[in-house]
Amino acid sequence: MITSTSWRGKRYAVLGLARSGAATARALVASGASVLGWDDNEATHRDLWTQLKVDRQDFETEPGFSTKDWVSFPIDLTGFDALVVSPGVPLNRHPVAEKAAKYDVPIIGDIELFAEARAEMPAHRVVGITGTNGKSTTTALIHHIIETAGIPVRLGGNIGLPILGQDPLPEDGVYVLELSSYQIDLTHSLDCDVAVLLNITPDHLDRYAGFEAYAASKARLFQMQSKGHAAVIGIGDEPSAAIARQVADAGRSEDLTRIAPGICMDQSRWPALQGPHNAQNALAAIAACQALGIDQAAIDKGLESFPGLPHRMERVKTVNGVLFVNDSKATNADSTAPALSAYLRIHWILGGKAKTDDLDACRPGFPHVVKAYTIGDAGEMFAELLKGEMPVERSGTLDVAVKAAAANAQPGEVVLLSPACASFDQFKDYEARGQAFRDAVEALG
Repeated sequence: MITSTSWRGKRYAVLGLARSGAATARALVASGASVLGWDDNEATHRDLWTQLKVDRQDFETEPGFSTKDWVSFPIDLTGFDALVVSPGVPLNRHPVAEKAAKYDVPIIGDIELFAEARAEMPAHRVVGITGTNGKSTTTALIHHIIETAGIPVRLGGNIGLPILGQDPLPEDGVYVLELSSYQIDLTHSLDCDVAVLLNITPDHLDRYAGFEAYAASKARLFQMQSKGHAAVIGIGDEPSAAIARQVADAGRSEDLTRIAPGICMDQSRWPALQGPHNAQNALAAIAACQALGIDQAAIDKGLESFPGLPHRMERVKTVNGVLFVNDSKATNADSTAPALSAYLRIHWILGGKAKTDDLDACRPGFPHVVKAYTIGDAGEMFAELLKGEMPVERSGTLDVAVKAAAANAQPGEVVLLSPACASFDQFKDYEARGQAFRDAVEALG
């Protein structure tokens, strides 16, 4: 794990003890800090407390406290050095913000602790990637290219790998961090050697005063950078283009690489990077890796061998000349739209627990759809929306949809699971839904 002597002897409160919170608590305790922790899952809380108590006697909390007790429990935070919260805690609504302000305790996240630890780590560089859409793919792609080039590299952040739980890299390594706006909000000193912004579209507005505040959160990634550090910014939307202008106006024109939309690229050699959205992701990754000094041959090799992310336009199998693609992570229409533009003839499986009552964002891809197969709670609504646009079959369940699509699809066509919906009507999460799709495809023989 990553530790720091700068935390020794300090007191931290940690709110949220899931993956990132647990890694944070362990790193702080291993560094000699005193930690007080909460989690709304009592079993998670108790297990972590027991594990840490075996090694040290200064994990202050007793098991059983929860975030529900945060207001009522008479905790005096006087003397605490910081409150470390999970990015999932909504600071605009959660009483933790008022509690911390009362005691004048700064609120930070695990990425800020990583930034604080950097001074004691072997010489390294950091690439930070943010954006409303595409950041997981771009983060994984950059990591893959760096690894292909033979450079020590670690992957972490919003992609699901707590960075503090990983061992420090040897000298000249690169840390590649996917950063959500929530994580940027909790970070004050992360100076990325390369910072990447892919795009900004309305999202997470329940956490912000408005869209402008959400965009301002993304802009902070570049405001924390030193002059001379690379800024790679997609300018396909006005908020992102405005941030690019801000970087240039700050005297950093030489640091800036703009990624323009609509650039034609030959993606035929990149099987896991199909569609115009992945062309933009690839351009951003290329620019980031060039800023790190990676040669073009290694970049090309990485692009060609990139396997893609599980459940994100994942090529599962070709059966009787038909390609089956798992895009279960597309849980809204905006996420599904790029997948419909990536292939020419698609049998589209969609539905689940709807987030909206329209599919307008997907409309540009409708001409590519040979037939749609609707499933889940939204199945009937989507079937009505698509009636007249394309042939529609009300399949109801995923396994029925896969069998029907396989029976109808012709060689050279694609069966695409891209639900445009959450999964919680029939599955515990999008990963379980994606695995069910894989299983159904394998059952075809």
